[in-house]
Amino acid sequence: MTNIYRYITNKTINITNMKAICLTVALFLTASLAFAQDNKKGEVSSFYEKNAVLNYNDGKNAAGEIGEQPKKFDKNFHIYLCLGQSNMEGNARIEPQDLEGIPSRFKMMAAVDFNNSGRKMGNWYVAVPPLCRENTGLTPADYFGRTMVEKTPKNVTIGVINVSIGGCSIDLFDEDKAPGYIAKSAGWLQGFCRAYDNNPYRRLVNMAKQAQKVGVIKGILLHQGCTDNGQRDWPQRVKVVYERMLKDLGLEAEQCPLLVGELVSQQDNGTCSLHNSVIATMPLEIPTSYVVPSLGCAGNFDKLHFTAAGYRELGRRYAEIMLKAEKNAEALAKKSKKGKK
Repeated sequence: MTNIYRYITNKTINITNMKAICLTVALFLTASLAFAQDNKKGEVSSFYEKNAVLNYNDGKNAAGEIGEQPKKFDKNFHIYLCLGQSNMEGNARIEPQDLEGIPSRFKMMAAVDFNNSGRKMGNWYVAVPPLCRENTGLTPADYFGRTMVEKTPKNVTIGVINVSIGGCSIDLFDEDKAPGYIAKSAGWLQGFCRAYDNNPYRRLVNMAKQAQKVGVIKGILLHQGCTDNGQRDWPQRVKVVYERMLKDLGLEAEQCPLLVGELVSQQDNGTCSLHNSVIATMPLEIPTSYVVPSLGCAGNFDKLHFTAAGYRELGRRYAEIMLKAEKNAEALAKKSKKGKK
């Protein structure tokens, strides 16, 4: 009996020790993750503090005039909304090849005034980069649009509206959180926000509502996460923004998929590659979301952004996945019609 007691006592001590060890490891991992997140946030902030005025082009590019603005609704005018932080904003210098061969069927709506090139907020232009704001650079939206034009019938026009803010959290696009978030942000980020009257989400929605008068919103492109690197509740926060946007624009999720691009990959030494494991869970949170892989899309020297070549490839991947998503949406629509008969 004594031996049995000793055995049980020893096992209890071992189990207790094991629990303590597990708890210690868990606390260490949590602290390490928190430190990593804070460290990455510091790197993102440091990047923008050193580059308060990002200038990836000379500001003298043609405005991409298209003549008369579209006035009538056209179901073959397919429009895509783009949002996020610096990688969607455009962070690589625009090269000569990016200004050549831009199809007239690929258009952009200016979400702000472009003073140097004469673009006016709310007007459509041939999608000559930059697509976000003056002095921003090449973005995945550039080659997303070009690829969509290549892969769709000639009677289809592709349009993009890009509202993105370098260095921002996804919370900036949550109208409930945005005022407090902006108030606590660094001066450089507040400067970016002022271009959108301190409400980037509402600017994107207002531009989208205007666009719906002449075309159909077919999908949403998101590239964001460096600032929120590794935060496990990020998919839920994205869902809040996505669902509010659908509601505000009268859209059905099945007909308006959300495409979420990965950050610079671990293989490319991406500083924020940890977040790709979070992005991978998006379809579990939003069934109508799709992940756009970044592996093989060249990262820049800062390990936060892609090179121009990386953006071109990432943009093509957004298009390829969007086309698949649209086929899925068409199949669901047909299935739904059959079910109603």
